[in-house]
Amino acid sequence: MDTLDIKICGLKTPEAIAAALGGGASHVGFIFFPKSPRHIEPEDAATLREAARGKALAVAVTVDADDGLLDRIVAAMRPDMLQLHGRETAERVAAVKARYDLPVIKALSVREAADLEAIGPYQGIADRFLFDAKPPKGSELPGGNGVSFDWSLLSAIPADTDYFLSGGLNAGNISEALRVAAPRAIDVSSGVESAPGTKDPALIEAFFRAARAGRAHRAA
Repeated sequence: MDTLDIKICGLKTPEAIAAALGGGASHVGFIFFPKSPRHIEPEDAATLREAARGKALAVAVTVDADDGLLDRIVAAMRPDMLQLHGRETAERVAAVKARYDLPVIKALSVREAADLEAIGPYQGIADRFLFDAKPPKGSELPGGNGVSFDWSLLSAIPADTDYFLSGGLNAGNISEALRVAAPRAIDVSSGVESAPGTKDPALIEAFFRAARAGRAHRAA
């Protein structure tokens, strides 16, 4: 059966970390963006990420962060990867990789086929992509809005593009997402929450069950 990386993002509590690890998460994400209900301070994330060390890769998620903030995050929590979820240019991604010697996930927002042309400048620079839905009008959050996009659009990108599928995923739609897009990796945040920023261990468990079922169906 093909492998499927699963990233639970926006973690803030020991209970949520335990649920993510218990379900078999390959990646756990911590968000450093004050406007987000999932925002966490680097020092608090450092404590939580210790539970994941050796079990799942810890990802530090930032939005147009400057070197000062990134320095603080990297020094405090020693992430395994960085995720740049803002308007960072390819040059900025390259500079961040060089400064911290860490792999970088570059998030891109998708609503229509033309949006996927944005991957071009980042090819060969970003280690992985994350395709998220464009935020609803008026939202201050680049991700975690609980909205999805037309997954069939991803059939147009090069087959060797390594990406996380994100945006509005939950236990109810993950099987269909896996069938349509056939991603190697998926990312969920709001889809396993009982309220914005509040991860629900039961919803995390349900998501893993549904993802496993969808993965088995895809393999069959």
